[in-house]
Amino acid sequence: MDALQLVNTHVKLLAFDFLSVQSIPQEPTIFSRKGRRLSRAETVGIVVSRDLKANRFMKFDIDDGTGCIPCILWLNHESSRYFSRRCPSNVRLIAQMAADFASQVQLGVIARVRGKMSSYRGNLQITVSDVVIERDPNSQILHWLDCLRLARNCYDKVLVDPHQIVQND
Repeated sequence: MDALQLVNTHVKLLAFDFLSVQSIPQEPTIFSRKGRRLSRAETVGIVVSRDLKANRFMKFDIDDGTGCIPCILWLNHESSRYFSRRCPSNVRLIAQMAADFASQVQLGVIARVRGKMSSYRGNLQITVSDVVIERDPNSQILHWLDCLRLARNCYDKVLVDPHQIVQND
């Protein structure tokens, strides 16, 4: 598998793997894990902290048993200059979805979080694009199993450059 194929994929990671990811100084939106380039992540765990700044953002931590992943959910879409060039009806829809996600993220719930990997003041976090509150208590264990299987069969595979293969005669 080509290393670039994981860049726009939500890679399922446990917290200890997520927190070991390294930033790439030349590319602030791309990160590296064991030589693989990553930009998006998915995790499942219990919400253990929640800090809401109304109409600005909500920070929360997801604990999956191997560590805590910091997450940030932006809530300032309608006042952000970043979204000012977009269609107003689309921005309102995005803002409403973010507000709905924020209302669902409560202490003690099991949440599946997906988003872009980002760094703020040198600390790795997930900039949240969507949240699903899991009703099945087994969802966290199933996520663990998925992470382990994907690490073994995909993420941790040694990358081989076909140009470096030497034929033995």
